[in-house]
Amino acid sequence: MKKFFYPLAILTFAIFFVMLANLNSNWVTRLDINASNLLKGNNFLEFFHYFGENEFIMIVTLLLLLWLWIYYHNYRGMMFALITVAGGNVFNRLIKEWVHRPRPIIPHQLASFSFPSGHAMMGILYIFTIAYFITEFEASIKRKVTVWSCAVIMTILIGLSRIAGSRHFASDVIAGWAMGYTFFILIVIWYERRKRIIKHHTKKA
Repeated sequence: MKKFFYPLAILTFAIFFVMLANLNSNWVTRLDINASNLLKGNNFLEFFHYFGENEFIMIVTLLLLLWLWIYYHNYRGMMFALITVAGGNVFNRLIKEWVHRPRPIIPHQLASFSFPSGHAMMGILYIFTIAYFITEFEASIKRKVTVWSCAVIMTILIGLSRIAGSRHFASDVIAGWAMGYTFFILIVIWYERRKRIIKHHTKKA
């Protein structure tokens, strides 16, 4: 992955804390209300929440792990996927319990807390992980751009689906995207650093 994507994680980390620090501010309230008014009840967007459900993510992650194991014997890659998806899920739940933000008030609302959106955060984590391994050794710039463009669009749609279904505030979704990207880049840095170290020792041997 190109290193110029790394500094963006600093910005997304800052965005997360800006949202966290301003949950009760007037501008965040206006943002949440305006986004809800714009997207609420959009059936097209609501459909994409299925791609952020835990069951779906577990199945896709399992298939990714099998692919990395059977075709590439990439055990570090398997660890990468487990940390991003399983670790990201645990991290998201810990933040929710810490912040304790109630969800939007609608009938039959979910019982868990709202900030940050798990669908937005986990969506970016598992989809970006898939895109990363698909393009890890891809030489074609056009194919890389296509894969990553599709990944970005899908993560946006998953996040917006939670606003359309009134399951989250817009600020929850933005924070989920922001922390998801930050967490993803941290794991990428770890993975690529280990890859460089192993490559260096292999050459010396």
